[in-house]
Amino acid sequence: MEAVLFFLAALGALGGAIGVVAMRNPFYSVLALIVHLFSLAVLFLLLSSAFVAAAQVVVYAGAVMVLYVFVVAYIGGGEESAWEPIPGQQFLAPLIGIALFVELSIAVLSSSLLALGTDGPKVGPGFGDPAGIGYLLLERFLLPFEASSILLLLAAVGAIVLAGRRAVPERAPGAGSPGTPRESGPGDPVPGAHSAEVPIR
Repeated sequence: MEAVLFFLAALGALGGAIGVVAMRNPFYSVLALIVHLFSLAVLFLLLSSAFVAAAQVVVYAGAVMVLYVFVVAYIGGGEESAWEPIPGQQFLAPLIGIALFVELSIAVLSSSLLALGTDGPKVGPGFGDPAGIGYLLLERFLLPFEASSILLLLAAVGAIVLAGRRAVPERAPGAGSPGTPRESGPGDPVPGAHSAEVPIR
């Protein structure tokens, strides 16, 4: 049963990660990221890390994703509101993707596959409890933990600022900017001509 649950969670994690970068609609990408985070929570449960799994659901799949949904709703979630491509992106993106794939393949083939025939690492009592997690996050890895939270905040604020810069109101056809002379039309009076008053009898 654990093997079946592991493969289902692994497929959900991979499918969600691929959906985040493959879907053009930002709202669907956020939904795919939620599926990915829930799948990671199941994998943490299989590793006997109940506290990390609960934090994964409550903090990331809950609070952080609500923030992302609000940001996507603010900047617009349609395909027509996609960002303009970066110059050279079509050439650099495949190269970076191939380099990342090679790096992950080397890491998996060199170290991870060697642990398949073993019973895994020896963990002591109290592994994964709130006290151990609090020690790692607030003492040993305090700087990376705070840096990740600041990066999430900067990403949300940056998306709002960029969306505000792009939202330039369109002027109506024929309407010039304030202070610029408007072209005369058929119904406009001729410059220099005075209207003569016609007496009413």
